[in-house]
This record gives sequence, C-alpha cells and structure tokens, in this order.
Amino acid sequence: MDRRSLIKNAGIAGVLAAGIAPAVHAQAAVRWRLASSFPKSLDTIYGGADVFANAVKAMSGGKFEISVHAGGELMPAFGVVDGVQNGTVEMAHTVPYYFYGKNPAFALGSAIPFGFNARQMNAWMMHGNGRKLMNEFYAGYGMVSYAGGNTGTQMGGWFRKEIKTVADMKGLKMRLGGGLVGDVMTKLGVVAQSIPGGEIYQALEKGTIDAAEWVGPYDDQKLGFNKVAPNYYYPGWWEGGPEVDFFINKKALDALTPENRAIVEAAAALASSDMLAKYDARNPIALKQLVAAKTKVLPFPQAVLTASYNASMQVYEENNAKSAEWKKIYADMRTFQRDQVLWFRFAENRFDNFMATVKL
Repeated sequence: MDRRSLIKNAGIAGVLAAGIAPAVHAQAAVRWRLASSFPKSLDTIYGGADVFANAVKAMSGGKFEISVHAGGELMPAFGVVDGVQNGTVEMAHTVPYYFYGKNPAFALGSAIPFGFNARQMNAWMMHGNGRKLMNEFYAGYGMVSYAGGNTGTQMGGWFRKEIKTVADMKGLKMRLGGGLVGDVMTKLGVVAQSIPGGEIYQALEKGTIDAAEWVGPYDDQKLGFNKVAPNYYYPGWWEGGPEVDFFINKKALDALTPENRAIVEAAAALASSDMLAKYDARNPIALKQLVAAKTKVLPFPQAVLTASYNASMQVYEENNAKSAEWKKIYADMRTFQRDQVLWFRFAENRFDNFMATVKL
C-alpha cells in the first residue's frame, strides 16, 4: 500500500500508529524556565543568561526555548538553588558562593578570598578536578553545573571613608556578596551584610551600610555607587576570578536528547567566554569615566591585605572542620593553585607589570 492510500484509508490516527508522522513531530519542542539571581539592569552578568538562551534557541532551530527571569521575578534572588532542586524551574544563573550558608563548599565553585583568577579557575574546572568535584557535590542537591561566566578580578568596593589601617575596618557595615567573605571580614571587625545587587544603592544612600562591593567599574557605574560613596578600593581580594554558574535540575537535563544536551553545553561555553570578554572590554572605559567624575581610586594598604589573608586562612581551617565536602575540594583547589601561581609569576605577571610601566 502506498503512502496516499494509507492516509486515505487509515486517517491521521493510522499514520501516527504506523510511525510515519510528518517530520515536524519528530522532535518535540522543549520549553524551560531560567531563574537569575541578577537584575535586568546589569547587561553583563544578567545578560549572560540571555546570551545562553538565545544560543540555545538558534542552535535548536527554535525547538528548544528558555525564558529568562530576573531575580525576584519567579523567586527571591537567593532562592534559585531551592527552585532548581525542587523542580520549580529547570535551571538557574547565579553565583555559587551565595549559597555558602547551605554548605561552605558552594563557595569553592565560584571564588574564595585569595583564590584563583579567571584563567586559573577555568584551568582547574576544565583540566583539573574542579568541575568533577563540584558536580559530585551538587549532585546532593539534584543539580549539574556549567560555567556561565566570569567577571575577572573584581574591585574592592565603595567606601564612605578612606581605609588607611586595619583598625578602620572595625565596626564598618559592609555589603558583601557571600557568606565566606563575611566570615573573613568579621574577623577584621566588619559587620557583614548580604544584600541583592538591586538593593545596594538604596542601602548606601540611606546610610544603612557604610561600604559595599559589587563587581567592577562597568556594573558599579551603572548602579551609581560613586554618587553615595566616593572611595573606590582595589583589588577585590575575595574575588580574583569568580565563576558564575548555570545550575540545571539533573532530571530535566537527563530528559534531554543527546543533541539538546550538546546544545546546552555549547551555549553555556559561549555565554561564559562572552561575559569575561565584555567585562574586560568595558571596565577600562567605565573606570576612566568614574575617575573623571571625582571618584578616588585607591589600593588597599598592604597591612589590610596581610590581615585579610591571615583571617582567610583561619576561616579555611574552621571550614575544614565543619564540612567534609569543603575539606576535600579545598585541598584539591590549593594543590592546583600552587602550580598556577608559580607559572603566572614567571611569565604573565612579569609581562603585565612591565606593560603597566610603558606608554602605548
């Protein structure tokens, strides 16, 4: 019996039963929702999710679509891990250290004080044990992680008053991005505050906090921090190369076809590299504009950096005793970092330091 006769005699039900449905039915459309921890106003860090979703749609020919929702739209900015874990959304775009309170090991998937820079983080994740160890840990939350961006080394934040000694840190109410740096800062006498990015300006303006860190010149300028806190310190020693991640519900990921899973992996890689490139391209221009607007760009005193390093080491010893997951992953990270620091000392740092002294 030929195809036309079959359709005429059996109707559409017969066609479907015979397994010769039109090609349009061969691959069912996939619709996911992504919950971000960031406000839409930040086209760099929030925009990484848009880059990802647009790439997924393009590579799938429109058959796989992901709607992106800003922090607070579907759930609180810091509630996205719960959302992925319980299946409210299929995925999230966030910074792992936001969830340090669940387990200290979360911070190791993003950034810790005096940790990796962006390139070193990528090396550990892709060609060390980083991604393997972190995904073993995230499996306990029903999630799989993919790199979703990096900001590069961040700035140290905005302060109402200058920081000249370690004593100037005592009693300072400061917005900080994660619980780990909060633990370190507490040892220096700082009163750590956890506030979503979209609420920092108002807190500084009202005097609820004395200082705040966010990301770097481009994002900070967009949020207007220089208007309420004129002293801009560097470096952000707690975020040498913070990885932003896509967290995906494991059941949702496992349900994808091999083709769609490959699309997710490729789109995540694109979004990750694109974010770091955007920050590197846009931060210098924004920094010059901030300086022109009378911002004071100041280095943390050496004594503050040394005290911060020593306080960080104390916290890491405490975390080793609190979390077996932290202890295992942290040990691997530091072993990898020792070789990275050695290599960068010989080539990268010497080159960068020389280029900073010459006139182009």
